Amino acid sequence: MTAYALAHLHPPATLHEEVFTYMERIQATLDPFGGRFLVHGSVPEVMEGPLDGAYVLIEFPDMDNAKRWYESDGYQAILPMRTDHMKGTAVLLPGVPEGYDPAATAAAFRTAQTP
Repeated sequence: MTAYALAHLHPPATLHEEVFTYMERIQATLDPFGGRFLVHGSVPEVMEGPLDGAYVLIEFPDMDNAKRWYESDGYQAILPMRTDHMKGTAVLLPGVPEGYDPAATAAAFRTAQTP
């Protein structure tokens, strides 16, 4: 099942040189784990609620590859180039299986919360 790395970043007005180096080197860390950018540094068009910053969304074949990428020596070596100069939050998210039915999920949640 597909998995995603999602980052909500708050870049400063002027990016530090190390952030550019991080950006130049990140793809090489993704390649061994099948990672590919779906969104990179996009500023959202907010439809509901307050939100600021920029977003990055990276797709992986599965959660195992996403975790292995994040924990890899290659990525850990460049990660401080971003985190030392830019605030943000990063998460790994499992996707949903083919044929996912949100109504079935609602029914399961409803059943689980009914005493």
